[in-house]
Amino acid sequence: MRRLGVTCSLKFTLLATDGGARLGRLSTAHGDIDTPAFMPVGTAATVKAMTPEAVAATGAQMILSNTYHLMLRPGAEAVERLGGLHEFMNWPGPILTDSGGFQVMSLAKLCKMSEKGVVFQSHIDGSSHELTPERAIGIQRMLDSDVSMALDECTPFPATEKQAKDSMELSMRWAERSKEAFKARPGYGVFGIVQGGMYADLRRRSAEILQGMEFDGYAVGGLAVGEGRGVMLEMLDASTHVLPQDKPRYLMGVGKPDDLVAAVARGVDMFDCVIPTRSGRTSQVFTRRGPLNLRNARHAADPRPLDAQCSCPACLGHGRAYLHHLEKSGEILGSMLLTWHNLHYYQDLMREMRAAIGAGAFAAFARDFAKEQAKDDREEP
Repeated sequence: MRRLGVTCSLKFTLLATDGGARLGRLSTAHGDIDTPAFMPVGTAATVKAMTPEAVAATGAQMILSNTYHLMLRPGAEAVERLGGLHEFMNWPGPILTDSGGFQVMSLAKLCKMSEKGVVFQSHIDGSSHELTPERAIGIQRMLDSDVSMALDECTPFPATEKQAKDSMELSMRWAERSKEAFKARPGYGVFGIVQGGMYADLRRRSAEILQGMEFDGYAVGGLAVGEGRGVMLEMLDASTHVLPQDKPRYLMGVGKPDDLVAAVARGVDMFDCVIPTRSGRTSQVFTRRGPLNLRNARHAADPRPLDAQCSCPACLGHGRAYLHHLEKSGEILGSMLLTWHNLHYYQDLMREMRAAIGAGAFAAFARDFAKEQAKDDREEP
């Protein structure tokens, strides 16, 4: 694989390390992101059940949106004409866009993949589209994404070693084309994606190949697809140990709070996942004492907040009994408040991890986090 000469467009500053955990700052055209960072998912130019102002109030600095969904509706060209994604959705901060590869494989109809790219039918109206590495990067530029992602094939799970190898090598060829198609400009960058299925040697090889292309950052993809937490962390170790220290590392689509803590310990800087927002719409919330199901009858007469240490509107203004009532009644306000709480909790968790890394106390933080999560929520603090 030949090296691709291009100016680095994003600035990543590594401020401190504590064991494998890293404290840093990513500077983009639309602002800085303190890392480790969690990006709320705004797939179709909206974080579900939240206004942009509410998302910002949780402490989120960067959000994720998606190439596949926006190219189908309203169309990347339409977003560009309307001033780009920041203007379109009224989010002034940084935006990362997924390339759409996962959604093409999982949502689209009659998907046909070749060396060139993917031809598929829209899951919305059946219309035919083609997504190539060059087209994926072009769409992300039209959206005005601060961080664009290389197009990759999402390796199926389970997969044989040969299937995983062939898939990884195709993704690496697509990564090279994505990098060539990306037009460098100050404050904007493109990330490559480590693939390789559940084979550590393929993961390491993928990370090595991507390094030779000198991306602005590196993502680890294809995990949390049913392989189990132990295998996920093993594959993450195989990937991060090879990636450069001076570039941001992004674990895609993960995860639950304990996954975030474990991944930060392994050197991950950035995360996204639908779990906090999807859970907020299905009556589940995350707290310092573990997850709660607000439809459970035990909350019906409980006046306590969801989390005594949380300062979100759900916790400051309402007790569990009221939130339980909203959920049992199917009221939209319930989804809004629980989603706000979950995103606020995730941002609190990231802030606490950043503070622990800066103080050289991450190992103690991780131990205390696990102990607190294991406590019975019905006990008083």
